[in-house]
Formats: sequence, structure tokens, C-alpha cells
Amino acid sequence: MKSRPILVSDFDGVIVDGIHEYWWSARQACIEILSEEYEPAVLPEKVPDTFRKLRPWIHHGWEMVVIAAEHLPPKGLLQVEGANVFTDNYPLRIQQALERWNWESTQAQEALDSVRRKELTSNRADWLARHRAFPQVIERFKSLESENIDLVVLTTKGREFTDELLQALKLKPKKLFGHEAGSKPEVLSHLVKESSIKGFVEDRRKTLETIISIKELSTIPCYLASWGYLKPKDKIALPKGIHLLKTKQLNQPLENWA
Repeated sequence: MKSRPILVSDFDGVIVDGIHEYWWSARQACIEILSEEYEPAVLPEKVPDTFRKLRPWIHHGWEMVVIAAEHLPPKGLLQVEGANVFTDNYPLRIQQALERWNWESTQAQEALDSVRRKELTSNRADWLARHRAFPQVIERFKSLESENIDLVVLTTKGREFTDELLQALKLKPKKLFGHEAGSKPEVLSHLVKESSIKGFVEDRRKTLETIISIKELSTIPCYLASWGYLKPKDKIALPKGIHLLKTKQLNQPLENWA
């Protein structure tokens, strides 16, 4: 017997804008890894424009640490050539940068998680304040209960950090899956066997394209969050099965979102 219908949502870029926290934590993690070679002052405290520009391409947290390193003189490509050198072929460039710094992705991810964990322990209020919620989204998701629909949050962020933010926002999903649970297609493949999925809200077009290409997931209504971290051409010529979701549509019943 299946449980109540669910709406599945990404977290970063859909529920919150955490660009200031992403840079702060990535910067700190980078400095800790390279503490014997660089002083903290070599990386700016203010979020660089190049980091903002690359955010729509980032898929996993470790990539942010690598991008922070790429702002370091004299080796960093972003320092020398700017963001376009990455956006032209991001998967290749981020892998090359990882190898150039002689890091493992797990090393960068663990450094990022460690920084966040320490900050939550010692300066929780400051850490939370680096995130900006999307109020309309929060209120709409809270109202799902009145429609007999459960919210499920599915993110590539660590579960423990997402849970802290959800508690602060007083948003209580039925289930929460972080990067530890596996890829989004893997998690959705399990969820679709348990519940009727009324929609999946995400701001990464490539993820949505992957979902609709998988037979068992192709019937899930997919929504690209227009307010999220989108690439310049993400809204153009969306394939069948992916709908552009605008904030003005949020208060409408789910069946009217498409």
C-alpha cells in the first residue's frame, strides 16, 4: 500500500539561496587544505563574481572547494582566465582542476563538511544567517499539508546541514535525503515505488533531463525553478516533461503548475 502523495524538492536554489555560505565554507575548506602554502588573506571574503557565475554549474559541494582554489594566485585558472574557461566545458575543467591541486573529491568534500560542522558548533547563528530563504516557497511548501501531500527534500547537500536549516525555517518534510543517500535518480527510483510523486522541483536542468530519460521516472512531473541557480540558456526550449515553474504559479494547485 502506497503512502500519501509527495512533492519532492531540491534544497539549495529552490528553498534557500546560500551563496554567501557556499563561498564562506568553500574558502575556509580550501585554506585549511592549503594551510602550509597560503594565508587566508589571499582569498577574498566577499563572494567573487566568478564564483557566482559558476554556481549554476556546480553539482557537488567538493566542486566549490576546488573553485575556491582556482581563485588563488598564481596557479588558479579563474585568477588568470576568468569564468568562461570553466563554463565552456565545466565537467572537464573541474576534473582537471582537481588533479592540478592533487586532491581527491572526497578530501575536498570532507574538508567542506568539517568546516560546516565546526561552524555549526561554535557559531550556529552566523552560519544560519549566511542563508536567505525564499519566503514564497517556504509558505507554499508548508501549505501542502492542507492538500494531503507530503513534502520530501532531496539534495546533494549533507543531510545534517540541510536538517539544521529546515529546522530554522520551521519546514518539516516527511523525508529528507542528502548526498549520503545516493544520486537523485537513485533516490527517486525508490520513492516512486512507495508513493505517488506529484512533482519534482529542481533548479538544475541537467538533473531534470536525466530524470525524464529514465523510463520508470519519466511520468514524474518535473519543474525547473525559475528563481534558482540557472545557466543563461536553461529556460530556453525545455524538453517535454520539464516545465518552467515561476513564483507566481506557486500558490496555484499542483495540478495547475504544468
